[in-house]
Amino acid sequence: MKKFRISLLWQVLIAIVAGIVLGQFLPAPVARLFVTFNGLFGNFLNFIIPLIIIGLIIPAIADLGKGAGRLLLITALIAYGSTVFSGFFTYFTGEAIFPRLIAQSAQTATVDNPGEMALKPFFTVEMPAPFDIMTALLLSFCIGLGLSAIPGNTLRMAAADLRDIVTLLIEKVIIPLLPLHIFGIFLNMTISGQVASIISVFVKIIIVIFVLHILLLLIQFSLAGLVARKNPLRLLKNMLPAYATALGTQSSAATIPVTLAQTLKNGVSKNIATFVIPLCATIHLSGSTMKITACAMAIMMMAGIPIHTLDFSGFIFMLGITMVAAPGVPGGAIMAALGVLEGMLGFDETAQALMIALYIAMDSFGTACNVTGDGAIAVVVDRINGKSGNLVQRS
Repeated sequence: MKKFRISLLWQVLIAIVAGIVLGQFLPAPVARLFVTFNGLFGNFLNFIIPLIIIGLIIPAIADLGKGAGRLLLITALIAYGSTVFSGFFTYFTGEAIFPRLIAQSAQTATVDNPGEMALKPFFTVEMPAPFDIMTALLLSFCIGLGLSAIPGNTLRMAAADLRDIVTLLIEKVIIPLLPLHIFGIFLNMTISGQVASIISVFVKIIIVIFVLHILLLLIQFSLAGLVARKNPLRLLKNMLPAYATALGTQSSAATIPVTLAQTLKNGVSKNIATFVIPLCATIHLSGSTMKITACAMAIMMMAGIPIHTLDFSGFIFMLGITMVAAPGVPGGAIMAALGVLEGMLGFDETAQALMIALYIAMDSFGTACNVTGDGAIAVVVDRINGKSGNLVQRS
């Protein structure tokens, strides 16, 4: 018989609802067991985040140094530009809209410190990270760029093995335990009386992000249509099957066959489409960047943390690089982004758990935005390749 599985999205939603409901009457000693687990799991996340950064970013940057030469560079730059544009588009929209959506009562909710009513764990176990977040990021960039420039394969193979270990750890340990962690967070917030204002903000932010990702796709395909001199609405319409498939699979990689087929229908040459679509499924995460940027802004406003444009700009640029290393598993992008959230925005365990919950609640729409935008990039690269004398054959 076929094994029945509940998707990560439904696991998280069930965890949130269960935390809110059980928080109304669960005895404090029992609830403290889950709070204790949260403390242990949160400390483990703090320990493992630098290793996740190193394990994912080093091979991702190293691999970008190989392949189709100038065509690879052009595609990577366009994908990065699209991702960064998505971040800033979301940031400035959030600056204009979020203060009116997030009520003063929600803004003063102590997300970082649940307060005296919140339960405390029975015990904690310190798990110091091997090095801090910025050290991990800088080390990853230095080694990754070095590996992309040298011919040797020994360290490259070791980095690939480390990536496989980290990916396995995310898939088999962290992701399966996330719903229990989120359950504990919402259980504790319910007991401390914060959950109503937070859920209210969640619903508003999800609606805003849904509208923004539609607008982002219209902008991407308008630019692609302008560059390629094609009807942007027709280009976008042809990509809708890929959008619908991604909603169901929640995976850019699993949607590649459909994305590729629809990209060919947009008139993109086969050699460009078969190169760009698989590559962008890995390095182009504009929808994921939009979700992370919007969620981070909302949680910072709820926690009363000031948002400075200069500091947040650095976060968006770094997030765009980090998204290249995101593993292709549900929730993989937010796991890769935890290090940047902690290192640059100061997100603690509770803020990270809220980020994960809010992100996964919209995972399907973010993935759909990612893969649909890949089609727009393919149209642009195909136009550039045609005007440049068929770069793909020279590379």
